[in-house]
Order: sequence, then structure tokens, then C-alpha cells
Amino acid sequence: MGKIKREKSIVRWMVEFYCKKKHKNRGRLCDECNQLLTYAHSRLDHCPYGEEKQSCRRCITPCYAREKRKKIKKVMRYSAPRMIYYKPYEWILHLFK
Repeated sequence: MGKIKREKSIVRWMVEFYCKKKHKNRGRLCDECNQLLTYAHSRLDHCPYGEEKQSCRRCITPCYAREKRKKIKKVMRYSAPRMIYYKPYEWILHLFK
């Protein structure tokens, strides 16, 4: 699995988990979370570094708009620590890659 595809999968899980727990949505994303996920996936699709990309947090040319960056950080701060219980293998890959 390529790096972009793996990151898309992880972001999808984090946004879905966040929406399920915080917005109490079951089975589908709320509009706000769906827009955030679509935005995150489009940013990954258009990353100028492609498969050679580093972590978005360490990127020298961040492509997220300020408001979206705040939202995705909030989602990741909530979901990432809990990922170890639900997806431990992916959590380890996400942590060390």
C-alpha cells in the first residue's frame, strides 16, 4: 500500500471515529466531518511531494487552510491516542513513519 493511500485510510478512520464519538453519528459522517474528510483527501491527492512526502505536520509547504488545519488537529488529537485500542498495527505505523 502506498504512503498516500495509507494516510487516506488513517485520516478516514480518525474522522469517522471522531464523528461517531463526538457528534454521536452512527454509520455516516455529519456534514462538517464529511467536508473535512473530503478536504483532507483532496490535499493528499494533490500533495506536491507525492509518495515521497513526510508528515504533514513537518512539511515545509503546508497546504491546509488555517481553519481546516485547526479542525484536523482537533480530530487527530482526539482519535490518535485511542487508535492504539482499535487499530494497534496502523497506530504503530502512523507513529513511526
